[in-house]
Amino acid sequence: MLTLGVLCSGGLGYKTISQIINNYEVRFVLTDKGSTAIIDFCKDNKIPCFAGNPRKGKGFSFIKDIDVDVIASINYLFLIEEDIITHPKKLAFNIHGSLLPKYRGRTPHVWAIINNEKETGITAHKIEIGCDTGAIIEQIIIPIGDNDTGADILVKYAEQYIPLVEGVLQKVDKKDLETTIQDESKATYFGKRTPNDGEINWNWSKERIRNWVRAQADPYPGAFTFYDNKKVIIDKVNYSDYGFNSSVDNGVILQVSPQLTIKTPNGALSLENIRGEKCTFVVGKKLDNENRK
Repeated sequence: MLTLGVLCSGGLGYKTISQIINNYEVRFVLTDKGSTAIIDFCKDNKIPCFAGNPRKGKGFSFIKDIDVDVIASINYLFLIEEDIITHPKKLAFNIHGSLLPKYRGRTPHVWAIINNEKETGITAHKIEIGCDTGAIIEQIIIPIGDNDTGADILVKYAEQYIPLVEGVLQKVDKKDLETTIQDESKATYFGKRTPNDGEINWNWSKERIRNWVRAQADPYPGAFTFYDNKKVIIDKVNYSDYGFNSSVDNGVILQVSPQLTIKTPNGALSLENIRGEKCTFVVGKKLDNENRK
């Protein structure tokens, strides 16, 4: 039986480790302090667990005397250093939420929706010092539906993570692992997002705004704008055929009932789901980012 060290965070990490423990011996876990379900799982199953940033030798100091065949990184929050990468006897691999070499970096599924991609996926790849640059072991393509949110894509990912991880481990066990070097000429990188990055620019096309909104919809922090000094979080918009004069400023309220409808450069958008402070919307007034307190 292969022995594993698992680096994991969040719901995807918890779901994966709670299943692979049935078929493999997990000798240690590295996670973040916020992943309490994983920390509790390790306590219950008596698995040595380090919670926190592993860099500057902290993680390696914890695992250096624990031999493993493979390190599997699953939805892990931190980049790891060479001391951890070279620790396993056979392989250190990561599961990344895109079809590498496209969308290296953080929250790739959110960026894929924003950029109107029709498909995304998950990639198993060897870990090296660079960010998501290691040779590809296997990929699974996942379609992005027209109405999929960022949370919807994570549900689709969750269905495929365990088969992909187990497929890689079986290849290692059978000694038939093959890899493909990433094509650097096709690589793209997108950086970390924070809640403050969700601000809507009403000068964008209606298509980009709709993608922007659904990519960050609840339970994510959400796309937002401002109205009368109040922050308005928008979780769903739809295209509207409501008419307007092109000379009207973008972001202007065209109608309030039956749907709050906003003007954009190439069409109107109806705001279907809103959260935040209660506002009294008025036709002719503007949603903007200039009213911030």
